[in-house]
Amino acid sequence: MAFRRRNRGGPSAAAPGTAGPGAGAEPAGGDRLARRLGTGDAVLIGLGSMVGAGVFAVFGPAARVAGTGLLVGLVVAAVVAYCNAVASAQLAAVYPTSGGTYVYGRERLGPWWGFAAGWGFVVGKTASCAAMALTFASYAVPGPEWVRRAVAVAAVVALASLNYRGVTRTALLTRVLVVASLAALAVVVAGIAAGGHASTANLGGWAAVGEGGVYGVLQAAGLLFFAFAGYARIATMGEEVRDPARTIPRAIPVALFVAVAVYLAVGAAALLAAGPGVLANAAAPLAAAVRAAGAGGLAPVVRAGAALASLGALLALIAGIGRTALAMARNRDLPGWLAAVHPRHRVPHHAEVAVAAVVCALVAAADLRGVIGFSSFGVLVYYAVANASAFTQPAADRRWPRALNVLGAAGCVVLVAALPWTSVLAGAAMFAAGLGGRWLVLRRRAQCRV
Repeated sequence: MAFRRRNRGGPSAAAPGTAGPGAGAEPAGGDRLARRLGTGDAVLIGLGSMVGAGVFAVFGPAARVAGTGLLVGLVVAAVVAYCNAVASAQLAAVYPTSGGTYVYGRERLGPWWGFAAGWGFVVGKTASCAAMALTFASYAVPGPEWVRRAVAVAAVVALASLNYRGVTRTALLTRVLVVASLAALAVVVAGIAAGGHASTANLGGWAAVGEGGVYGVLQAAGLLFFAFAGYARIATMGEEVRDPARTIPRAIPVALFVAVAVYLAVGAAALLAAGPGVLANAAAPLAAAVRAAGAGGLAPVVRAGAALASLGALLALIAGIGRTALAMARNRDLPGWLAAVHPRHRVPHHAEVAVAAVVCALVAAADLRGVIGFSSFGVLVYYAVANASAFTQPAADRRWPRALNVLGAAGCVVLVAALPWTSVLAGAAMFAAGLGGRWLVLRRRAQCRV
């Protein structure tokens, strides 16, 4: 089927398999990625991105700002994530090529909107990769900080090498890691329930729900959104999914609903076991919850689950960022050498090597908690563009009502504004640098043509 795009006075996008100028056109011949992933693979890649470091790390910061109200924040984050998910699914069914909202923004709204989405995704999710690597090392390797950072760098190199070998290997390992992570979380929740010390008294009553106020709940939702954003990986890999018009709209909501159920169960169990005060002050909230519940013997399960989940998310993140960088490079929004596709493995190998190098540099200096808010800022802007893009789609391409797009875009803006002020400032500076840099590059290109 031909890709649909708004008429902006230029040529329309090409049909799949032909070269064309539109960002939504599939590249021809040797530049095309291979379609190897089915619905189950796509769901597991999305879960591998969501059920990661977030569920093991983000409840602490969320409890600090909202107390027991973090559960309300979790529901708010889930609603916004659902709106974003259906917008992404609807767009990906029409534009099944690498790049996700970078492509959708270009096709529906124009190049500047697409660049803003792609820039937010690449920079924000590169920070997330550093967070995932550091979380893996902190749970898996006791010892001095320099040892943990060295192990985190080794993990990035190893998983980037696996991605380099082809997406089917990525999907296979993600399947193993997701199953192991979900099993570990199930054991943790069951252990807390059986430990004998979990009690509703630890929740602090209804007063504790509103302890942080509306702002605290919204800030918790913005931080918790960090743990939900992995379903975008399914859309960014649209060029490698079989029958994308059918597979992607199925896979994204399924992956999201499973993640929401897991987070609600884990969050409620942790609060019942330890209460918001203990979680807020714990570097490893779920380990603290297990100990408070009288099931300290499950601490190794928590550490193993955190390590496996972090690896799974890191694996899928590297793949997703590489494909968005590929799409941006194809349109000269990033250096053109990033658009190369490996002739044998059919992966964007230059982009993935570059991502791995940047992540390794961040791991050497990044702070785990600080990057969560920064990542949320970039990804929420990314999804605001996705909702705006989906809003413009004609009735023939719509699968969900436009009201969800309005709710999703408004929710993204509110959650961005509610993030910690340091994250807002860092995110605003990051977007100013990216948009300003693009303006300078375009101006120089225009001068060269004169």
